[in-house]
Amino acid sequence: MLTESIDMHTTLKLFEGQGAMTLGDDLNEMARVFAQMALAASAPVLRHYAEGAKARLKPDQSPVTAADEEAEDIIMEALTRTFPGVPLVAEEACARNGVPRTAMSEAIFVDPLDGTREFLAHNGEFTINIGLVRHGAPVAGAVYAPAFGRLWWGGVKAFGAHLAPGQPLPQPADCQPLQTRRPATPLVVLESRSHQTPQAKAALARLAPAVARPMGSSIKFCLIASGEADVCLRFGPTMEWDTAAGDAILRAAGGLTVTADGAPLTYGKVEAGFRNRGFIAWGDPADMRDLSEFAAD
Repeated sequence: MLTESIDMHTTLKLFEGQGAMTLGDDLNEMARVFAQMALAASAPVLRHYAEGAKARLKPDQSPVTAADEEAEDIIMEALTRTFPGVPLVAEEACARNGVPRTAMSEAIFVDPLDGTREFLAHNGEFTINIGLVRHGAPVAGAVYAPAFGRLWWGGVKAFGAHLAPGQPLPQPADCQPLQTRRPATPLVVLESRSHQTPQAKAALARLAPAVARPMGSSIKFCLIASGEADVCLRFGPTMEWDTAAGDAILRAAGGLTVTADGAPLTYGKVEAGFRNRGFIAWGDPADMRDLSEFAAD
């Protein structure tokens, strides 16, 4: 595990030769660039993780640490250099300045430390998320779980790798393709570790036979994309930067994320402040069940 101090200037040297890209470029290549950025941003995250980061509360009463802020600085600077002029929607920038109020057909969503509560609990279930949304759908993304050394990314296709911070991204031919699986019996159902709800418990019973597995952050999407689980239930609110990257990977692997009433989860909801009311992620869309009675009011 890489824990030594690496400043932002040193980390950003990784992207000096990248050159500007446009959102019309190959989605698989864009996902690889996001993956490289997530790897680079893991250095301060793991340093603070090892040192025992202290949290403070934001106005919405959610926790934030210096790890969130330093990782976001690295990602935002790298994105600005690589995709000049592209709208960026990042959690901590929105917490400071408010969410954008102008509709956008394309934007990159950034959660520099998804699962801050898991980070503070020191259970390893936190991720770095970067996802591209186009016309309301997530089309490219990368999710890195640095404490576990697992990286997932996807555009048209989805891939995974076991990489420690500081390791280079493998060449495409050496990457592991991801594909969701036919549902297992019993279903492996992932639940939020920190945000469990009565609706999720009731829905789990409806999906029986099923085994619940608590898990934090966007790892849930990625385990389904990797064929290691079948369904993720989340009936509480989330933000689009929480879900865009993992959702893009899941869709590239053959899965789908929907609202409780079965409609595909959409993005760019400016009027709602980029808030999701809840979602269900399915590894096999052909096996989707009707859980509409559990939809939030």
